Amino acid sequence: MITGAARGQGRAHAVGLAAEGADVIALDVPAPVDTVPYRLGSREDLDQTVRLVEKYGRRVIAFEADVRDLAAVGEAVTRGVSELGRLDIVLANAGIMNSIGPAGDRDGAFYDAIDVMLTGAWHTLRATAPILVDQGDGGSIVITSSTAGLRGLRTHLEAGSAGYVAAKHGVVGLMRMYANLLAEHSIRVNTVHPTGVDTAMVRNDAFDEFVSEHPGLARSLKNALPKPLLDPEDVTKTILWLVSDDARYVTGTTVPVDAGFCVRT
Repeated sequence: MITGAARGQGRAHAVGLAAEGADVIALDVPAPVDTVPYRLGSREDLDQTVRLVEKYGRRVIAFEADVRDLAAVGEAVTRGVSELGRLDIVLANAGIMNSIGPAGDRDGAFYDAIDVMLTGAWHTLRATAPILVDQGDGGSIVITSSTAGLRGLRTHLEAGSAGYVAAKHGVVGLMRMYANLLAEHSIRVNTVHPTGVDTAMVRNDAFDEFVSEHPGLARSLKNALPKPLLDPEDVTKTILWLVSDDARYVTGTTVPVDAGFCVRT
């Protein structure tokens, strides 16, 4: 089960898992968030994810569900598992970048960031962990954090940025708690921490304008390796390892996929 599956990293993960033989429950919300200044994934994007998964001969069920709505996430998971038969892998991936949001709602940008990326991850865990426990066969949960979940980024005084950093740190705490709670059931829980990824989150006019207005931001976000943005598939490859039997004893960990961002001086 993958949240934020309409495009970007979520789509890459859905396709990568399908290529390895997984059926997919894909969740996304094809609706705007008020403080996000770029277009979010649409129903058409979600349908494209479905088509790409089906190219590998896998079953896929797509739901329009907002991770901020626990009941909606729970219903989607229940229906998806009922149709596909079981649940093995959970990717809490849904995210937004609203540090570049409109000037009129600075506080709202903080709340939206927390609601989508921290509360949304918790809702995903709430809806899926009991199913994994009841099945009795173990499982793997991966939450998408960020390099901003490992370092207190020095960017700018914006509520959206504060919310983003707080949420990405917050999911590490959730991960560690659930890793302890679920270990006795052979369910592993980890976080991945990408640097900037080449998706619509940063490939949009609003972000370009924001960077031009804050030139120090681009300098502060540079990677050590000469790769400014990762491809979504770079993150997918790490997740494929984390959810595989090759990582069967890896739990409670923070896994950077950061081109050296966290060690850059």
